[in-house]
Amino acid sequence: MAKKKTGAKSNVAVLGQNNYGKSRVRMVKISRRGKRHTVREVDVAIALEGDFEAIHTAGDNANCLPTDTMKNTVYALGRDHPLETIESFALHLAKHFVTNNSQVTTARVQISQVPWERVSARGREHSHCFTKGSEERQVCDVRVSRKGASIAAGIEGLVILKSTDSAFSGYPKDAFTTLPETRDRIFCTSVTARWEFVTAKIKQTEFAACREKIRGALVDAFAHHKSESVQQTLFAMGEAALKACAKIDRIRLSMPNKH
Repeated sequence: MAKKKTGAKSNVAVLGQNNYGKSRVRMVKISRRGKRHTVREVDVAIALEGDFEAIHTAGDNANCLPTDTMKNTVYALGRDHPLETIESFALHLAKHFVTNNSQVTTARVQISQVPWERVSARGREHSHCFTKGSEERQVCDVRVSRKGASIAAGIEGLVILKSTDSAFSGYPKDAFTTLPETRDRIFCTSVTARWEFVTAKIKQTEFAACREKIRGALVDAFAHHKSESVQQTLFAMGEAALKACAKIDRIRLSMPNKH
């Protein structure tokens, strides 16, 4: 909100950019195709932008799609969607909200997927038994407007460590520096990565393959890069990811040290 001057002595509050929605919608879907089942667990957040001024300023809810309806929409559309990739499901949801609500100009859908891993028992993969995976999450952030769509995806919580090939030296020192230089140290970090797809080039059938290539490139670069700093390795990993998938044109990485 901001103040709008209407005279020498009075100001009127003006509604600025705004959105509303529903977050932390948890859905677990078990698909039973013959004897081989799959388990997918996602956490969905929805934010809508559009003609909502009267909702805020006049208490007129004629254009206010209930957040409970948003939650139910996730479950209803999720039931019939194959959910093979979170990107395709996020696009499906966002397009639904824009197409079916004339007051909505933009829908943003963010999804985080919790990993479930198939159990291997007695020398083969089990058809319907799973264990909870690691802290790593697949994530995506999709925006759909009446002008087009933007699609970003990524990973969170990829904890990775190497026991050598990492150094840190030659840095400036002052009265408060206590860190000793080293040419051999343990390097452990938690990787958060976000990449943006070139929307005109990406097909929904390519999301999974791109994610696999990018994740593989990040891990491979981390493992084989002789690191002089976290920052240098971070750049090498980002460069490798861009080369691995021509469908993305930008990637952002966060890699805090884990001591």
